[in-house]
Amino acid sequence: MPATLQSSKKIFYIFAPVYKASLMHKIRNFCIIAHIDHGKSTLADRLLEKTNTVSERDFQDQVLDSMDLERERGISIKSHAVQMEYSLNDSKYILNLIDTPGHVDFSYEVSRAIAACEGALLVIDATQGIQAQTIPNLYMAIDHNLEIIPVLNKMDMSNAMPEEVKDQIVDLVGCSRDAIIEASGRTGMGVDRILEEIILRIPPPAGDPDASLQALIFDSIFNPFRGIIAYFKIVNGTIKKGDKVMFVSTGHEYNAEEIGVLKLRQDPRNMIRAGDVGYIISGIKNAAEVRVGDTITHVENPCDKAISGFEEVKPMVFAGLYPVDADQYEDLRSSIEKLQLNDASLSFIPESSAALGFGFRCGFLGLLHMEIIQERLDREFNMDVITTVPNVSFKVITTKGEEIDVHNPSGLPAVNYIDRIEEPYIIAQVITKSDYTGTIMKLCIDKRGTMKNQIYLTKDRVELTFEMPLSEIVFDFYDKLKSISKGYASFDYYYAGYKEADLVRLDILLNGEMVDALSTLIYRGHAYDFGRKMCVKLKELIPRQQFDIAIQAAIGAKIIARETVKAVRKDVTAKCYGGDITRKRKLLEKQKKGKKRMRQIGNVEVPQQAFLAVLKID
Repeated sequence: MPATLQSSKKIFYIFAPVYKASLMHKIRNFCIIAHIDHGKSTLADRLLEKTNTVSERDFQDQVLDSMDLERERGISIKSHAVQMEYSLNDSKYILNLIDTPGHVDFSYEVSRAIAACEGALLVIDATQGIQAQTIPNLYMAIDHNLEIIPVLNKMDMSNAMPEEVKDQIVDLVGCSRDAIIEASGRTGMGVDRILEEIILRIPPPAGDPDASLQALIFDSIFNPFRGIIAYFKIVNGTIKKGDKVMFVSTGHEYNAEEIGVLKLRQDPRNMIRAGDVGYIISGIKNAAEVRVGDTITHVENPCDKAISGFEEVKPMVFAGLYPVDADQYEDLRSSIEKLQLNDASLSFIPESSAALGFGFRCGFLGLLHMEIIQERLDREFNMDVITTVPNVSFKVITTKGEEIDVHNPSGLPAVNYIDRIEEPYIIAQVITKSDYTGTIMKLCIDKRGTMKNQIYLTKDRVELTFEMPLSEIVFDFYDKLKSISKGYASFDYYYAGYKEADLVRLDILLNGEMVDALSTLIYRGHAYDFGRKMCVKLKELIPRQQFDIAIQAAIGAKIIARETVKAVRKDVTAKCYGGDITRKRKLLEKQKKGKKRMRQIGNVEVPQQAFLAVLKID
């Protein structure tokens, strides 16, 4: 080998670590934190345009919101990762943006994005100021030591209040006023400065490209042709196409058939290094083999320990999902498993109901999350499902001292075996204009809330803190809050623990037969009112039969409300056009006996709307 070539190889080996380090130095991983409808998706569109990541032909509003559902509702449901390239001072930088949802029900998506980033853009609407859902996500980012860059969006609006909102940001973040970037997602104002600040202020990822492979899975999707595609961030090491890799928590081994980075579409590469965000396709067909928060490593040179990812999600609301056609049970299972891949916060276990047959008890993060899952099952998998009354998870302490988790009212033990029932409580934070303080306080106290704190953020904006049962906000709390505050109030909550409660099981009986899918666990003081409304609503929805249908609400053996759906009556006396009254009486008695017999053997079909209508009871 010539001496010059040997010496050049030595020089390359000496400078290889420096070269790799300089590559990592050009990477910036960041997410966007914002309240729902603060212009986050529009600002992301401008960033993609400025970095030429999306061509004019491919551009559409909310380009990162890939679901029709996201566009229709104007909200982000999934976190989306995309790689951009931007040049500053003759150096090219790689910017990995992980876009996050803003609604409280999708906070788990935010936690996963934060775990894969070193910095965050805090986007605040200049017309509304800081809202409740921004605050917990910001604290989560600070706990992960992320560099926060505050952005004041919608500065082009005529009703913007820049000075007032800047005061709020300075109080919350503790930054200087000059550090706040004034921007507009609609006009593109301030986008250049945002990109510069991302490069200058957010630190590059800290990892060793030469160490054993450690990659954190933060999301996954199902492709019907290629199997499960896992999205990951490499913390340490390097991965090459064709490498033999292992998922630490399951211990399963796979070939890295395709790896790449996430641009607007998947961009295959031969090698990805520490600090990069990418995807891996390895022909996995079983949904249970890929877990969000798992660590990917090499089979031959595994890492010492898994990355301490984020916590397992705790569902807040439980409801039963049943196929309309019983033959579709396995199809529903397959559809929910595929959805779970794409949404790790969804949990489910099989259950059966006397009224609805076989189905699944699913855990959701909130009512909007439940609504979105139903909608996605219908659109993406063509699954028509019946949803039972949503409820929260209760703890039952038996007379023997055993603790039982009850997700379904039918799982409640007999009254004589129950010592006490405990229900989950939350700390609720409401930020609103001071004009609506009184009505919001009344709403929270009616929902069994206890006021904990009241802080004036500015002269006309107040933060109210309540401790209240989670079961009280499951139904219509958020809608009522928006209604009485004319849309100004923002709401957020976090789990506080379990407390003893005076709860009873409210059953609905049709002709003496219990409909288990309509049973609810409810606070004793609200049971009579709710039971009466349920009976009235069901009377409207259940079609009339040839016999009377008794609709009853009961607590144990005690009936607390009743409505009757009157029979469709045929006039059997029409043919009696004369003669003695006993002739008419004889025909009526004969009809009465027939109705009694029919009632004993007749089945009452509960229409699907009845299960959904319970959610709409005011």
